Amino acid sequence: MGVAMRQSLLFVAVLSSLFALGGCRSLPASTGTDAAAATTPATAPVATPAVAADDNLNAVLWVQRSAEYQAAAETVYRAATDKLDAALKDPRWDALVPEERATPATGLPPAVVMDIDETVLDNSPYQARLVREGGEYNEATWDAWVREKRAKPVPGVVEFARAAQAKGVTVLYISNRAEHLIAPTLDNLRAVGLPVKDDSVFLGLGTFVPDCEQEGSEKLCRRQFAGRSYRVLMQFGDQLGDFAQIIANTPDARAELQARHRGWFGERWWMLPNPTYGSWEPAVFNNEWRQPREQRREAKRAALDTAN
Repeated sequence: MGVAMRQSLLFVAVLSSLFALGGCRSLPASTGTDAAAATTPATAPVATPAVAADDNLNAVLWVQRSAEYQAAAETVYRAATDKLDAALKDPRWDALVPEERATPATGLPPAVVMDIDETVLDNSPYQARLVREGGEYNEATWDAWVREKRAKPVPGVVEFARAAQAKGVTVLYISNRAEHLIAPTLDNLRAVGLPVKDDSVFLGLGTFVPDCEQEGSEKLCRRQFAGRSYRVLMQFGDQLGDFAQIIANTPDARAELQARHRGWFGERWWMLPNPTYGSWEPAVFNNEWRQPREQRREAKRAALDTAN
């Protein structure tokens, strides 16, 4: 054994002794039930602090683990497939509300408009990470998730989209994913077997629409843009704003919109279940995301109907 090696071993031995002494000094005095703790080696792992309870735990677990979610999504897409022929045969059939159609639909090629997140692609693993880590949505972690391209298809959507494509119907994706995420998004769609005719079928957040000014994440302009080139047979989404403009995001305004167009659901409009997030949530706390998390939670508790 060389001199350098012996010196190294001596240094390690001394350092280990110092750590051991430091560890002993950090232990609490041994009294009663603390006796076992006093004999615990200084190298024992330290317990990780518990993550606070998350409102989204059951919702995300239901999406990921329940047969009921699978059945609900497949029910929607199977019923929509059965309506395709009737939609194609009726030249007056149009899934855009009249005030959002700037060009007559007659004679235009057919298309279906689909939201992406929680309508076509299942992002519950991203939500599960937030639950596990006690975090909330932010653009950096969301962008990173999208770039992983690991989202799976919502049950039933691939079969529906392929059936539509086989009948000559173009599938358009109107999404609030930002335009800079177009490449990983289309890669993910193609990877799970969804039809993507070309890049033009993705109308993401930030898409420029001539003669229409987009407000925030509102999809009005992009629906109008789709309607200039296509007769929209059906729309699919997980939120009311995927189908028509919501002027004021309040519970009453949302309920009024749903009631006004209730005859279109299950025919021209198809709603997918999504209990994990949506504009329904901030509607109950006045859309004030800047409030502390617990304050938002109190507003949600106050909105519960307990039939008292």
